[in-house]
Amino acid sequence: MKKESSRNDFERRNFRFVVGSQFLYGPETLAAVEQNSRAMTEGLNASGILPSQLVLQGVMKTAEEIDRAIKEINHDDGCAGVITFCHTFSPSKMWINGLSLLQKPWLHLHTQFNRRIPNEDIDMDYMNLHQSAHGDREHGFIGARMRLPHKIVVGYWQEEETLRKIASWMRSAVGADVSRSLKVMRFGDNMREVAVTEGDKVEAQIKLGWQVNTWPVGALVEAMREVSDRELNELMERYADLYEFAVADQDIVRYQAREEIAMRSLLDAEGCRAFSNTFQDLYGMKQLPGLATQDLMAQGFGYGGEGDWKAAAMTTVLKAMSAGLDGGTSFMEDYTYDMGGGLSLGAHMLEVCPSLAAGRPRVEVHPLGIGDREPPARLVFEGDTGPAILATLIDMGERFRLIVHDVECVKPTLTMPNLPVARVMWKPLPSLETGTEAWILAGGAHHATLSRACDASLLRDWARIMGVEFVHIHKDTDPQSLEHELMLGDLAWKLRVK
Repeated sequence: MKKESSRNDFERRNFRFVVGSQFLYGPETLAAVEQNSRAMTEGLNASGILPSQLVLQGVMKTAEEIDRAIKEINHDDGCAGVITFCHTFSPSKMWINGLSLLQKPWLHLHTQFNRRIPNEDIDMDYMNLHQSAHGDREHGFIGARMRLPHKIVVGYWQEEETLRKIASWMRSAVGADVSRSLKVMRFGDNMREVAVTEGDKVEAQIKLGWQVNTWPVGALVEAMREVSDRELNELMERYADLYEFAVADQDIVRYQAREEIAMRSLLDAEGCRAFSNTFQDLYGMKQLPGLATQDLMAQGFGYGGEGDWKAAAMTTVLKAMSAGLDGGTSFMEDYTYDMGGGLSLGAHMLEVCPSLAAGRPRVEVHPLGIGDREPPARLVFEGDTGPAILATLIDMGERFRLIVHDVECVKPTLTMPNLPVARVMWKPLPSLETGTEAWILAGGAHHATLSRACDASLLRDWARIMGVEFVHIHKDTDPQSLEHELMLGDLAWKLRVK
């Protein structure tokens, strides 16, 4: 099972553990709270389940301490989020100023240091120390009263299910952090007359942090001229290690290698982690990047076809969130249906990430039939099977909407020997007809990100952190109910924007 490649996003970031208490119960209780908080921090980190390090910020006893802590956290670029837990009763009015300043994602962990109530040892001292059932409800009220978006996880802190919920939220928070500094390089503009690849790039930067700018294809052509034979030889050796070759003319593959090295050099120079291009803007190029794009995606870069910068950015975000998890993530497009079998066949002209492959991808060369250029080399493979999601971000004018559809990837029912592209087949839930109706009803694009590593909960948490509308299509989705939800959501979001 393939894992999404890591770009050290989790290693570079930490999360702060902020524990609530007060002076009411005396120094012995506070010392026990401090000791237990350190034990919880060490235990959570030692579990091996959390993707990033948890750092104990301290035990907060006054409004002033909370304010100082939040300000410090806000200014720490390495901190991706905050986890709060009220070990004792921590009056929530003293949290108001600090939480109003908080600029990081917030998870409220409702747990307890001890799993069970000790029958003979429980007395009023024990009750005063272990009263998170009391204190966390006070803490929960202020989050609701201040209407602050946050995640709530309830469960014993040593239970695997609780740990996995925290880990999932951490991934969403890191995805949000990646999003806020994400740069997207557009080689040329988007495909002419296509609506869904358009969007408000200024609003995307305000809301999501994405810096989306255009570089002329001529700049890429110039960079291609600078690629050395040594660089080409090294990349060709990498291709040979990773992929099976079914190509007679190696020069065609070397041209893709030249394109990849040039694109990578421009992306790295500008700090970009996503890119887009279009077959309608290939001035000075002999081939549309195929293998080049696929191999860059395999290294963690996001991509969007036909200039779709939203799909490119979302692919980067999903790859960042799912790094180290089983399964792959790729730019994807619905192509055609097997309506008799209730299945959808996803592919693209060339650009599907090999992280989705069931076996070893083959490098092949075939005519493209579009773009008026030479036949390009590309990776051809069948996708792996199992649960997956399709995610697409659309611009609704006054807001962005993230649509996530649960699907089940299956082994293709046909061999399709004359289809020379990477392909993935899936069953949309709850069915092809109902799921597709719901997707279209919500405005879902023909471009999406397919991920076997992410699930809907990751994207729901990410959308909450980013302040984006979230629509989930799943096994119980009913189009009539969804239409009603979308209508109410439309009204609510328009009021929210005002």
